[in-house]
This record gives sequence, C-alpha cells and structure tokens, in this order.
Amino acid sequence: MRGRCRGRTVSPVGLLVPLVASRARRDRLQLVLWIAGTAGLALMATAAVGSTFGDESERESILRLTIIAPAILIFRGTPNGAGEGEFAVFLILAFLCLMAGLMSTFLAVRHTRGDEEQSRAELVAATPAARTLPTAATVVHGVLANLVLAIAVAIAFMASGLDAAGSAVTGLAVGATGVAFLGVGLVAAQLFRTSRSANALSVALVLAAYLVRGLGDALGEASDDGLFRTAAWPSRLSPIGWAQRTEPFAANDPTPLLLSIGLAVVLIGLVFVFQSARDSGASLLPGRAGRAAAGPLLSGHVGLAWRLNAGAIASWAVGAVLAGALATTLTPLVDQIGSDAPAIAETLQQVAGPNASLEEAFTVTFFSMVGILAAAAALQAVMRARLEEAHGSAEPVLATPVPRRAWLGGYALVGALAVVVILVLSAGGALLGSLASDDPAASAENALQSALAQAPAALVFLGLGLVVFVLAPRLTIPVAWALLAAGAFFGIFGELLGLPDWLHDLSPFAHSPLPVGGEVDWTGGFWMLGIAAAATALAVVAMGRRELATEG
Repeated sequence: MRGRCRGRTVSPVGLLVPLVASRARRDRLQLVLWIAGTAGLALMATAAVGSTFGDESERESILRLTIIAPAILIFRGTPNGAGEGEFAVFLILAFLCLMAGLMSTFLAVRHTRGDEEQSRAELVAATPAARTLPTAATVVHGVLANLVLAIAVAIAFMASGLDAAGSAVTGLAVGATGVAFLGVGLVAAQLFRTSRSANALSVALVLAAYLVRGLGDALGEASDDGLFRTAAWPSRLSPIGWAQRTEPFAANDPTPLLLSIGLAVVLIGLVFVFQSARDSGASLLPGRAGRAAAGPLLSGHVGLAWRLNAGAIASWAVGAVLAGALATTLTPLVDQIGSDAPAIAETLQQVAGPNASLEEAFTVTFFSMVGILAAAAALQAVMRARLEEAHGSAEPVLATPVPRRAWLGGYALVGALAVVVILVLSAGGALLGSLASDDPAASAENALQSALAQAPAALVFLGLGLVVFVLAPRLTIPVAWALLAAGAFFGIFGELLGLPDWLHDLSPFAHSPLPVGGEVDWTGGFWMLGIAAAATALAVVAMGRRELATEG
C-alpha cells in the first residue's frame, strides 16, 4: 500500500521510520532508566563476585548449599560452575531477564492499547500509515530497545573483566527474553479493552515465568560435585529458563534463544491477525458488565481508589507471603549454612549488621525484600492516580464535590493501606513457616519485628512519590521506579558492595529499625515516619494549587 502526503507518494517503509522515531522520543526517559538501571545491576553484581564471594573454593561451598536448600534457586538461577563468570550468571541472570520482560511488556502495551485509549491510534489510522503500521513500528521499537539492552548488559559484564564471549551470550539471553515478552505484551493489549488490564496480565505472566523457572531450578538434579544443576521440566516452559540454558561462560550456547525468538514471531503474527479482525478501541475479550448500582465500596472516592488498586496490591502480596514464609521455613538450615558456606553467612551479616545473629541476619535479609515489595505497592497507588489524571478519568470524580486535595489524599491512604496489607500478609506467611523451626516462638517474634520494621521506609517512598506526582506529574512513573530501585540497591547492598557510607545512608532502607542482637532501635524509624508524614502532607496541600496535567 502506498499513500500520498503533501502531494508526494509515501511508501509504508517511509512512514515506519517517523513512527518508530516518535515512539523513541516518547520513551526516551523511561528507556534510559530501564536500560541504565538493568546494566548497572549487572555491573554491580559482576564486580561484587570477586570482592564479596571470595575465591573459587568459597563459591563452590555456596553452590553446594543449593543441594541442601534448593529453594534458594527461586531467587537465583541454575549453577553452572564456580568461575567468576558462571557465578555472576547464577546470581543475576534471572533477575536481569525479569527486568527485560517488564520493560518490554510496558512498552508494548503503552504504544498499542494505550494509544487506542488515548485515540492516538485512530488519528494515525486516518493517515496513509493505516492500522497495522503503528503496531509494526512498536515491534521495531521494542526489538531495538532490547538490542540496546543486550549490548549494555554485555558491556557491563565485560567491564568487570569477564570473558567477551560469555558476556555477549549473557547480553543476548537478556535481550532475547525481552523480545519474547514484547510479544506477550502485544497479545495482552489485543485481549483487553484497557491498558490497566493488559498491563496486569503482562506483569502476571512475567512474574509467573520467573516463578516457574525458579520452581524448575529447585526441582532439578544436581551433579555429584554440587557445582552444576540440570533444571527440571517446568523451567523449560519459561523464556527465562531458556535464557539460563545458554549457560554463559560455560557452554556459551545461544541456540536455546531460538525458542524466545520463535515465540515472539508467533505471538507478533497473532497480533496482526487479531488486529485485522477487530475494530479500533475494541478488544478480543468483551469487557465485564458492570453492576446496575455501585456497592458500598464505590460510594466515595477512597473506595474507588481502593478498587482501582486492589489487583496490583494482591499481586505484590503474593510475593510478600512467599518471602515471609521462606524467611522462617529455611531458618533450620542456618547452622548448616554457617558451617558449610561461611561466605553466605558473612554476606547476610553484612546486610543485617555486625551485631546480628546468623538467624536474625537470615530473617532480616528476606524481610528487606518484603520492604521493597511494600514500597512498590504503595508507589503503584501513586502511579494509579497519575494514570487516572493522564487518561482524564480523574476529571469526572473531581467534577463532584470531591476537592483535589481529598482526591489525592484518598490515593495516599490507599498506598498506606497497601503497606499494611503487604506487611501483615508477609508476617502471616512467616508465622506459618516458623512452625518448622527449632524455636517457633522466637522465630515468629523475630519475623514480626522484621515485618513491622519495613513500614517506615515504605511510607517514605510513598511520600516521595506523592511529591513527585504533584511537582512533576509527567515524570511520576519513571522517577518513582528509579527512586525505589536506587533506594533498594544502595540501602540493602551498599555496604555489601563497599559503596561510600553517605551513599548507603541516603536510602530509607538503611535506617529501618531491624531486630539486631535481640534489640530494636526505632530512632531512625520514627524519623522516617515523620519525613513520610511531612512529604505526604506537602503533596496533598500542594495538589490544591495545581491544575490537572493530562497526557500530552
């Protein structure tokens, strides 16, 4: 097909380039944060292998521990040797693939279903570009973004002095996984009428792929020397599992990535078929019919805010329950970890503090992850407010007697409730897990204190997110995620990686009142609660002084 533009004949290829360029401009800040953040994590992890995990014999002890406690593999990967490169892949590859999957699905939904919601797709379809070319531009844009991510990850590995071939295979594995999930996001955008539902399904599938891969790794068979592990069949159902089968720095076999590319090709082909069979703005799955009358929950703006955030909170809660349960379920292995893998024991105590017992350090480490999940759930309430504002959904609410300050205050309250829900459920998981420990009462008390200690830091991130939303609304989503990623990395791993104290102390997580040495010092916690309250109050008051900022 060829169209005419300003008296000239324009080919589809000629129209494709500006469409891709426009997507790159819109995503400029978000992609810089995603790619730089993912590559930065790769660089930090690889640099820490030699300094934190000692020599090869110590790394061998750590890998052999996975025979005793294979649940560790849910958060790591399959061991393929104790060399620096193989061990770095064991530590970080699965998480890098998770990041690539989230980046790609968000990108896919934003430029397809999101554009249809904003009527951008309809405007473009009225030009010579027609209906399918914007989707093709999204595919090209997504593939290029993952190519840049693959190169950035490979450079990060090589910058730590690791082998170029293994680094390149690692980068390809991350990029190919991102491309596979790009197809997942594009299909999700065809299924649902709203970007919120499409994003929810996409994120759920990415997390499910990560979990299925982890279960397959945990159920796999270890070699006689304990340094290698063959994943069980569930891992082969996941694109992240396919990435691990490349065995960077060991086999360096990129052929399993053909599965990821093949999945992407099939899914993208289905997308074009689906798009040709539906109207613009419609979806393959019909929207669920609403109730004739709203229930009591939707009688006010706070109930509406809770209803809009309930699904996201439930998703984060699942991870929190799992982390809480593992924190106490695995404590019977603490003594064996201390004797068989002293490097792990030392690492845990670096995170928790020098005065912490090994059991306290073990529990604190898991609940630090819970704190991140609680902060993420709180920030998603802020992001939901931003999406409601950007999409124009906030205007009908504010056309009622609900003032802007009360409207934002409702989302702040929902964010605080999300923190409470996450921490309570994680504590519940810990209580169940404590039944397997030698001293259930002490293990449960330690877990409950560790869960409560995460509230101040999570609420600080909620307050900071609200301030960003009021002062720079269009930057809310990328800046909020960047703040959380930086806070988690510097606060939890800063001392472990030898970062400057001042950088470590900038993170709210560095001041969580954790139970260490049988005592809990809430001084830092009270300060953070004050900061969170002040930031939230500032944002709510300032909201009454600014206009709504719809998406431009």
